[in-house]
Amino acid sequence: MHDLDLHHIFELGLMLVMIAAGITAIAKKLKQPYPIALVIVGTIIGLVNIPVLEPLKDFITEGEIFNFVIITLFLPALLGEASLKLPYSHLKENKEPILALAFGATLLSFLIVGFSTIWLLGFSIQSAFVFAALMSATDPVSVLSIFKSLGVNKRLAIVIEGESLFNDGLAVVLFKISAFYLLTYLDLGVVGAGYGLWEFIKVISLGLIIGGALGYGFSKLTSYYDDYPLEIIFSVILFYGSFLVAEAVHASGVIAVVVAGIIFGNYGARIGMSPTTKLNINNFWEVTALLANSIVFLMVGLEITRINLADKWGLVFLAIIIVLIARSISVYASLLFTKNFPTNWKHIINWGGLKGSLSIALVLSLPRDFNGREDILIIAFSVVLFSLVVQGLSIKKLLAFLGVNKKEEGFKEYEELIARGHRFETAIKEIHSTRKKLFITETAAKEVLTQYEQELSILQSNLENLLEKHPSLKQKQQIILQKYALYAQYETIEKLNKEDIISNEVAEHEQSQVMDKLVKSEDSI
Repeated sequence: MHDLDLHHIFELGLMLVMIAAGITAIAKKLKQPYPIALVIVGTIIGLVNIPVLEPLKDFITEGEIFNFVIITLFLPALLGEASLKLPYSHLKENKEPILALAFGATLLSFLIVGFSTIWLLGFSIQSAFVFAALMSATDPVSVLSIFKSLGVNKRLAIVIEGESLFNDGLAVVLFKISAFYLLTYLDLGVVGAGYGLWEFIKVISLGLIIGGALGYGFSKLTSYYDDYPLEIIFSVILFYGSFLVAEAVHASGVIAVVVAGIIFGNYGARIGMSPTTKLNINNFWEVTALLANSIVFLMVGLEITRINLADKWGLVFLAIIIVLIARSISVYASLLFTKNFPTNWKHIINWGGLKGSLSIALVLSLPRDFNGREDILIIAFSVVLFSLVVQGLSIKKLLAFLGVNKKEEGFKEYEELIARGHRFETAIKEIHSTRKKLFITETAAKEVLTQYEQELSILQSNLENLLEKHPSLKQKQQIILQKYALYAQYETIEKLNKEDIISNEVAEHEQSQVMDKLVKSEDSI
């Protein structure tokens, strides 16, 4: 590997961003889940010898670099962005399934995977439970990005987000206890079990306290300002600060960020953020999360190519089966007594329990001399690859098969009419344009135009009837019109300000009013 300087590191980082952004853009254009596309392309790049990319591959696949980028650089941002937008009222309404999954399912899966790995794979107790901790939680980076791109039912999405955010913190705690304290606790017998339980409670409780205190403090701080660039900076300090402070005192950084984000995004938004600030903070973190997700999944693809599966296929196959069975038992058992929770949703949550970048980052953080490290790394990487590619690619079909994402009545007909309307409008516009360019007579063009105009008139009549039949579709059209009208107003004020027709003070006041209305329009969707 090259002797890297800061300039070279920046070049490699920029190259990584460009590749990730390009793949993400293509995947979004093709309406495919971009995380899976990035993992697949990253794996291909890792396997194929491309001379210009070799320095990048060497740099990214360094265990320390990968671990730092995923856990310290991107994880606080991704957790913060997700928790910032999570309405507390929705969490409260769905607390029963979220708590059942985040704690009950995670602990049950941890035990099932741990004991099964000892029995079926012949791992030592410590190695087995380290692997169990890696596999017992859904990775929020993977889950949230894929499920958001599929647009799942709102309540189901809240449950999935709540589970993936909280059980991730639980899994990290279980991983650290299993990797560094488990053998000591086992040697101490009953006393050791008490120590283990105390460590578990302490790490989670401290994370809750730190996240709660910082979230409340920064919420109060924002109430003294109405300056969204400054308040965005406050949010950056909050997310990274809560993570680093919690980790420094051996608490759960993940739980601290999630709690801080929920408080800041709910209490802080209510007492200290104008609608303009709220919109700009959300937009900032949305862009940050997209960039982080894109880089993370490309890095996962590159990192996966480091594993050598020679003579390990049986081990990998059994590990995947163990993880899938443990996930199924834990999900269905933990939700057994949850009322008014559709069975179809349980199937989605079960199959959607994806593993991802965090599992890889954690296993790479194991000391080089850790007993069984290579075997854990091989099966962890393999399960992550299977999870992202096989489960990730099939979840959309499962949603459709189970009818979970079934659109409201009349929506398909509405989409068809809209598509035809755009076709006919474009055709009429093109006929007028072509007639002028090629000097086609009005008489010749009139018959063709009349045909399209008649079809458009019939279509508009059908659309009006459909909207009268389904008022919710009519409301959607009104919201779209309102949004575009507000965007146009904002741009007009901007233009007047640039041309010195109005002052900066007046422009800011008018734009603030427009942004307030835009936020209300966004909230009504």
